[in-house]
Amino acid sequence: PPPANTGRAPGPPDGGWGWVVVVGAFISIGFAYAFPKGLAIFFKEIQDFFDTSYSEIALVSSIMLATTYGAGPISSILVNRYGSRPVVMFGGLLCGIGMVSAAFCNSILQLYICVGFITGLGLALNLQPSVIIIGKYFLKRRPIANGLAMAGSPVMLCTLAPLNQFLFDNFGWRGSFLILGAILLNCCVAGALFRPIGAATASVKTKLTEKGKDALKEEVTEDAMEIISHTTIPTENKMEEEEGKDCCEKINQYLDFSLFKHRGFLIYLIGNVLMFLGFFAPIVFLAPYAKHIGIDEYSAAFLLSILAIVDMIARPITGIIANSKWVRPRIQYFFSFSIAFNGTCHLLCPLASSYTGLVVYSVFFGLAFGMVCAMLFETLMDLVGPAWFTSAVGLVTIAECCTILLGPPIGGILIDTFGDYKYMFIKCGVVMVLAGTFLFIMNYYNYRTLAKEEKKRKAKEEDPKSVRTENEGRNNWNKETTQDGPEMELLREEQELKKEMNGV
Repeated sequence: PPPANTGRAPGPPDGGWGWVVVVGAFISIGFAYAFPKGLAIFFKEIQDFFDTSYSEIALVSSIMLATTYGAGPISSILVNRYGSRPVVMFGGLLCGIGMVSAAFCNSILQLYICVGFITGLGLALNLQPSVIIIGKYFLKRRPIANGLAMAGSPVMLCTLAPLNQFLFDNFGWRGSFLILGAILLNCCVAGALFRPIGAATASVKTKLTEKGKDALKEEVTEDAMEIISHTTIPTENKMEEEEGKDCCEKINQYLDFSLFKHRGFLIYLIGNVLMFLGFFAPIVFLAPYAKHIGIDEYSAAFLLSILAIVDMIARPITGIIANSKWVRPRIQYFFSFSIAFNGTCHLLCPLASSYTGLVVYSVFFGLAFGMVCAMLFETLMDLVGPAWFTSAVGLVTIAECCTILLGPPIGGILIDTFGDYKYMFIKCGVVMVLAGTFLFIMNYYNYRTLAKEEKKRKAKEEDPKSVRTENEGRNNWNKETTQDGPEMELLREEQELKKEMNGV
């Protein structure tokens, strides 16, 4: 097959087919983020069916989310090798297979495998390529495009929450899983919209080259034997080099581990790993908490819809604000504030003991959640740049999967231990406030350090003395070597002989 770079456009078009790609990303990202949260509607009934604890049933969503994030490097490698379109389509197929298989499970362990691992892997193959391809189609309008694509999550959650309750009332959780498996196959349709950005240019080039093929055939056949004879040995050497590479070197072709030396990337990674310890647990337990305090099932499901509607409005608005000339140069501060605001909402949630209070909490939580999600990948690209973004997404998601896996089960353990949901909300709030504070302080330090480094670099370029002293140092070193005795001359002669031997 032709290489992926063939006929690639010189720069992002910032429009055109890119908006169709945003629609596809809207669908695939929406399912990837909203589906694990929408499954919380079935948790109370599945918990009673299998007679499990809160922490055990919370592992279903945790494993799915952890697999979605932990399989990020696999998804990045596949995108670099095959492109976004086939990866997303294969991911949609895996999602459908996982949910249909889950309808026939007879134990909680089988649910972990089918819903957690298989469906989670399919969602991972939907999430990463969708985020990556937006970065290839947009540059100036990238925050707006990311905000619109990320709005797929609240739209899907707003739809899935009442839909799941309706499906459960009419078909039970097994029949609901069968129908949801068929719905997830729409990710294959979304993946079909991810046209490679250089496809049109490549087709034009192939048409032009076909015209000159006949004229070149005679020359090619005359020189073929000579070319083959000269290229046989180099190709054999290249194959030996490929075989000699160890596993780490091959992986490093797709995932650039030198990012761990990047100061901004490390700050982002540590802050996000801490944040995800309390990011998803409140959504997973919001509907069960409402049922626990005596609210009916449809009203409890409607809380997720309220959260999703506010989230849906917040994401594009956040994208527009983040793209403004006042915020974009210091977007990391805005991201830190959003995380701390999210944590503050969780700290105040235990005060909401009635349905009205939970509605207010859902509104503010939806606003804060939408702000964080709209800037989650934009801030990463702002720190590392488009060239490293694919590798950065893969490395970040595999690091985040550990805390994503632990977050909801720790919340479930707190509920099982104290018999009260407020400790789970307090834990999540404290963790997220700490994460937001850490990111704010460290990004302030990073901006100051970058400004000092840039000032030094400019001063060095403008100062002619530094250039002159470097040249003088080189000249002095050359003089000293020429003034040395016969011993140094003998050493130089030996080095020249070695060079000649190596050349031969």
